[in-house]
Amino acid sequence: MTVETHRSNHLFHTFLSRIGGVCIVLLPVGGLAGCGYTDSRTAHRAQLAMIGMNSTDVQSCVGIPDKIKKIDDHVQIFEYSRTLNIPSTNDSTLFPLQTLVNLTETAVGGAGKTCVADIRIEDDKVVDLHYSGDDDEIIGSDGVCSIVTRGCVRKPVASMRHVRRGPLGPISAFHSPRTPPVPEEATQVQATHVTVPATNAATVK
Repeated sequence: MTVETHRSNHLFHTFLSRIGGVCIVLLPVGGLAGCGYTDSRTAHRAQLAMIGMNSTDVQSCVGIPDKIKKIDDHVQIFEYSRTLNIPSTNDSTLFPLQTLVNLTETAVGGAGKTCVADIRIEDDKVVDLHYSGDDDEIIGSDGVCSIVTRGCVRKPVASMRHVRRGPLGPISAFHSPRTPPVPEEATQVQATHVTVPATNAATVK
């Protein structure tokens, strides 16, 4: 009985040690995947929350645009170009981290480092936000673009709209949300009464 108990304990501990080793090896890849998922949700949240912002608030939380294209007297484009600085890891004797990262990126993609964000502003209000460039990380899409808009998402300004958080909210890590309509401000129209002085018509005889 003692020998059987010892054998079962030994098998159990061997199983745990192998599982633990696999988890440790996959931890860097899992960490990168987690960061990609969070970054993608942050970038896509901004595509909803920033609609309706004025240009001053955009520059306060995103920064001064790299380029400004004036379409006409009512429409202009703010363009931001950013590059993600990804430090490389060196392989060690026990854990070939960089090799695992390279294999993961080759298998599933997501080695993007650049983002171009174009913010369309009409009559001093953001009406659309588009991302382009090599901007996908391992999990999700547009994750690199979080470096452009996360300042606004982390610390919202007054003209931003509230976007519901949580997995059941309107944000997905895998695709951009549909552009919502620009919120209309309630305006009060005051009627102006003009008093026209009465004039006596001159009678000509």
